[in-house]
Parts: sequence; C-alpha cells; structure tokens
Amino acid sequence: MRLGPWEIIAILAVVLIVFGVGKLPQAMGQLGKGIHNFKKGAAGEDVADEKSAAKKETDSDNKKSAS
Repeated sequence: MRLGPWEIIAILAVVLIVFGVGKLPQAMGQLGKGIHNFKKGAAGEDVADEKSAAKKETDSDNKKSAS
C-alpha cells in the first residue's frame, strides 16, 4: 500500500491543524531527538557512558593545562 500525493497532503493538513504553525518546529525537533535517542539505545550506547567519557576528557584537559 503506497501513499499517493493526496494522502500526503491530507496528512500534512491534519498535522498543521493539530500542532499549529507555531508549534510545528518544536514538535519536529522533539521527534528528531526521540528518533536519535532511540537509535542510540538500539545500538547499545548508553548516555552514562557518554557523560563519563566527556568527564574523563575534561579531567585530562584540566590536568594538561595545570602542568
């Protein structure tokens, strides 16, 4: 089952009615972040791992600059 041009136009019209023009960029941004987090979770990456890696980099940079 494929979506034709009229079905896509109808879906876009409903989205505009539901979210409104002002909230649409925010809604799409949140959707993009959600998809990004889902892909990271599916790949097995962990947010805690990223935070600890960033902290290690900051700590090593601070040690270099203190020397």
